Amino acid sequence: MNTRITELLEIKYPVIQGGMAWVAEHNLAAAVSEAGGLGLIGAGGAPAQHIREEIRQVKAVTNQPFGVNLMLMNPEADEIARVIVEEGVKVVTTGAGNPGKYMAMWKEAGVKVIPVVASVAMAKMMERGGADAIVAEGMESGGHIGSATTMTLVPQVVDAVSIPVIAAGGIADGRGFAAAMMLGAEAVQMGTRFVVAKESIVHENYKKKVIGAKDIDSEVTGMSHGHPVRQIRNNMTREYVKLEKEGAPFEELEKLTLGALRKAVVEGDVVNGTLMAGQIAGLVKKEQTCAEMIQEIMSEAEKLLAR
Repeated sequence: MNTRITELLEIKYPVIQGGMAWVAEHNLAAAVSEAGGLGLIGAGGAPAQHIREEIRQVKAVTNQPFGVNLMLMNPEADEIARVIVEEGVKVVTTGAGNPGKYMAMWKEAGVKVIPVVASVAMAKMMERGGADAIVAEGMESGGHIGSATTMTLVPQVVDAVSIPVIAAGGIADGRGFAAAMMLGAEAVQMGTRFVVAKESIVHENYKKKVIGAKDIDSEVTGMSHGHPVRQIRNNMTREYVKLEKEGAPFEELEKLTLGALRKAVVEGDVVNGTLMAGQIAGLVKKEQTCAEMIQEIMSEAEKLLAR
């Protein structure tokens, strides 16, 4: 299936793996790229030297295209932006801010820049700033979210910009892929489905929680201070929401989540860790290789789109 995104990124399938902190490391990124999609290393809050090492480890096992997701609030964002150039990475996706200050450097180095946005206004701004494509991410997604749904956001962004749009949020199978194409997207980005990939380093306890999730098991914390995060409900989220309702200050709430994502991903603490996952977790029912996932999604999507 050829789209402007497959041509831009030189990939076989218009499927991009989300740049999830602690989850999107070299094993997963390489596996997705080898399977014909675009694997991403999620910089999250990691130091620049760690990202440099991750990039080199991906290159050691695949010669397929891959990228880095730069969370612009990372204290070492400036240095990571330079590492991306120095290590010859050809694709960068960005979140939590405006990547404008790095655009000239990346463009000069031939890096394709794809910001993640949650609004039409931000999509237009990113196009004016020189972005090559846009990820329009609906609030169904796991992790930090906006306020618009994928179904409403994607077609409005498609109408507002001339560069290709990638749909994200609430997509986990061929039906979601086909729906995204109908909305005008030219690729999809998925995170939650890849969390349970066999190549994913995520702790088995976390994977079981995603696979066992029902449609109502998702909860959003942080609404009171404007930084909403979607995750699977557990003791930590219940305590967080309770404190929010009682008007607890931001500093007190932050103590609950300090290091909580690492607790879940690395240590398997599914009681007090942060189990970031989208609303689509209820559709994720099995652990597969990245290649099996992508083949299954594309096969189902092609049959649906051919009707």
